[in-house]
Amino acid sequence: MMIKRITIIVVSEKGRDLAEKISFHYEDVTISRLPDLKKAFYDSDAIVFIGALGICVRSIAPLIQDKHTDPAIVCIDSTGKQVISVLSGHVGGANELTVALARLLSAEPVITTQSDNTGLWALDILPERYGWSPVLLHKGESSPVAAEHVNRLMNHAISLFVNQKPTALLLECSAEGCDFLTETKPSHVDLYTDAASIPADKYELIIAVTPWMHTYPALCLQYIPKVLHVGMGCKREMEADVQLLKNQIFTSLQEHHLSAQAICSLDSVDIKENEKALVLLADSLHIPFNTYSTAELSGINVPNPSAIVESNIGIPSVSEASAIKAAGGGTLILPKQIYHDGDIQFTWAVALDNGTARREGHIEIVGAGPGDPELVSVRGKHFLQQADLILYAGSLVPKELTYYAKPGAVVRSSADMNLEEQFALMKSFYEKGKLVVRLHTGDPCLYGAIQEQMNYFDQYGMDYHITPGISAFQAAAAELKSEFTVPEKVQTIILTRGEGRTPVPEKEQLHKLAASQSTMCIYLSASIADKVEQELLQHYAPETPVAVCYKLTWKEQRIFRGELKNLAQVVRENHLTLTTLLVVGEAIGHREGLSRLYADEFKHLFRK
Repeated sequence: MMIKRITIIVVSEKGRDLAEKISFHYEDVTISRLPDLKKAFYDSDAIVFIGALGICVRSIAPLIQDKHTDPAIVCIDSTGKQVISVLSGHVGGANELTVALARLLSAEPVITTQSDNTGLWALDILPERYGWSPVLLHKGESSPVAAEHVNRLMNHAISLFVNQKPTALLLECSAEGCDFLTETKPSHVDLYTDAASIPADKYELIIAVTPWMHTYPALCLQYIPKVLHVGMGCKREMEADVQLLKNQIFTSLQEHHLSAQAICSLDSVDIKENEKALVLLADSLHIPFNTYSTAELSGINVPNPSAIVESNIGIPSVSEASAIKAAGGGTLILPKQIYHDGDIQFTWAVALDNGTARREGHIEIVGAGPGDPELVSVRGKHFLQQADLILYAGSLVPKELTYYAKPGAVVRSSADMNLEEQFALMKSFYEKGKLVVRLHTGDPCLYGAIQEQMNYFDQYGMDYHITPGISAFQAAAAELKSEFTVPEKVQTIILTRGEGRTPVPEKEQLHKLAASQSTMCIYLSASIADKVEQELLQHYAPETPVAVCYKLTWKEQRIFRGELKNLAQVVRENHLTLTTLLVVGEAIGHREGLSRLYADEFKHLFRK
């Protein structure tokens, strides 16, 4: 629930200072007294009481109607020590407002909603957040339950979920919000991408995000995403009843086990822009009516071209082509349907929005961070916990990071595999609709060797994404307790490597980069430390601070500080080779110099 209008009810003058403080941080705020409560209850998105909880409860009790219409109610004691979510915690947004106000006032938030306190999804607010239409289906039935039973069954579904009863999560498309569910899946929830694969009698609840309607082996809370584009063509100035059009479209969707609630647009050729029947149909469905020029539709391949349509308007298809166009090139899941009864003639087709097709395999390239398993990103950890295959760079990534793997996942080191073998393994899992995590050290964009892997993925049209990680240079700064940029002294950090077996471009040779006197973080170069030292001494002073960092954040971490003139000696005496970062520059351990950010005379947006 987006809270815009807030009314603050001040029970006594003691709370006015708190009310003023809150109003400064929100745009549409009215400060009122108790006699104005009734008007505020119906005119506001949220009401904040400042006073005793008992007064708050007794005052709102006669006005309470339904959680879907009541405003969010929050109560703050007059000292500002506690912020209590009272009413409409999920749907109305009182819980979120409670947390926000508690942070603002340095107070304690009091929230009694079980799902919030256990970190579980708020099932009743997910539809509004992502634009989904919720339906409930009894076990073994494919038709939604009757309206009079919805509230009872919704509460039952929520109860099953928050009490952590075995739950199946079915994601048959990649609509907005599906990634959130995947990344935050609780331990009592199992993920499926195909309804037929959900075993009977294992689950008490099924949560599904899909436009397809199924018969489920348990009570199902299904969220229907807006992912279907309906393309239509019709006879010019057709006098058709809108209800007839809806009935025909809805019936055909039902026959293909698709929900009409998943329709997100009505689409046609631009000469139908003012076609009354289509305009009225879009209005009745509360969806946009989009039209496209013949030039935009002419090059689209369709399974059912029409010679008559092409002779009349110059393109072989209207309904199928416009549906595919609106879907961004998405999959046509309902080919052209035809209705012909005298002067009433129209066609329609349905395409699934591109990017929300049935969930198939996915490859996530995850940056493992510098080594400490706790330094992988939260997103990266979620992927590791959900992966069916974890292929990790065994010589560079600590094995402890693979301990996040779920039971039954395949965990394989790539240390003894060539590129073709790695790709073949990932592809075999991908083609089964599985989640593959390719785990790289640090951040994959730095010497991660992912370019050649992505080239394969692109060639085969495979779905992949990158989750960034903390790089070794960032870990080095933390371990060295250093800021690698110093005001008026060093404002640039260079991430590079020396020239060993792999050449570097001539313009990026170390002695040329060293001329900037920046902080230099040199990767993959411990084995050529003598050459690195010689090149850097061409521009850095021999006494320039250096740090040789071995296996940063690993259990075996060792860090050696010294001066540039002794860099090669430090590396050699300590037998350092792989996973060693060399850091050079005056910023190491520097404590002098002040930034202007916190200077009293330096004014900015947040400090007038």
